[in-house]
Amino acid sequence: MKRLPPLTGIEAFIQVARLGSVKAAAEALALSSPALTRRVQALERHVGKPLFERRHQAIILNADGERLLAGIGPSLDSLTLAMEQASGEHDLMRLRLGVLPLYASQRLMPRLPALRSRHPDLHIDIDTAPYALTRLAAGAQGRLDAGIVLAKTVDSGLYARRLGGNRAVAIAARALTKGADALREPSDLARATVLLHRDLVDTFERWCEAMGVPGLEPAAFDHFDSGQLILEAAAQGLGVAFMFETHLESARDARLVQLFDSAPSPYSYWFACRRAALGRRPVRLFHDWLVGEVAGEDED
Repeated sequence: MKRLPPLTGIEAFIQVARLGSVKAAAEALALSSPALTRRVQALERHVGKPLFERRHQAIILNADGERLLAGIGPSLDSLTLAMEQASGEHDLMRLRLGVLPLYASQRLMPRLPALRSRHPDLHIDIDTAPYALTRLAAGAQGRLDAGIVLAKTVDSGLYARRLGGNRAVAIAARALTKGADALREPSDLARATVLLHRDLVDTFERWCEAMGVPGLEPAAFDHFDSGQLILEAAAQGLGVAFMFETHLESARDARLVQLFDSAPSPYSYWFACRRAALGRRPVRLFHDWLVGEVAGEDED
């Protein structure tokens, strides 16, 4: 029987494979990038073939690497769990998650029973306070392990995974589509109040450009810091909200309708955390579940 390679090489390989970045994997393992690279190369020599395709500023698994990850990834996770149980750390499976209230209610909470069934020892403290990205960057002072945020991009100092694409839509009460004053064309928004979320402030401008009415000025802008309240305001006929298609679909509110066509949004939901946090089992378990079970449903 061929001797097993050093466990450090296997650990380095799995971190690079899951994070898609030597730098991110090195930070998660508290190593320098050259040291981590040497461990991966040692494993490749042991296997006798390359496991990654190395491209400019990117590294991705090849077919041999995919097969190896599928074979040894769960085993290493089981070994990690056994060590945590033996040391008593397994009882500390708690994740402090910053998440916007609307995402939490529409997308996260309905799926959490499945996560609890898969990982019954993982507990999540949900924090809906604003500025999750700033608090993540602050480290321990921010008191968050990870966040689900709305942004155009996430600072490269943090690990970030885009949770699918989305499109912007105009959402209004059905009453605004009827009668002599109905909103029938995008240009009719010049006599409407536009409702905008603080985290989607450029949505209306980008939507207008896509609709062929750049520079359109509505009668007024009203701004909200709550997705749920902006949907309710639209349902009450207080204006036209510009949000994501999924916000309207998940609301399942018969009072609301989509006006006109959708347009690409400059914003996305992102999972974000400090890179070193991915080395903690609660963060890694939640990340892998979220990407596999939730983000896959949102891909364009």
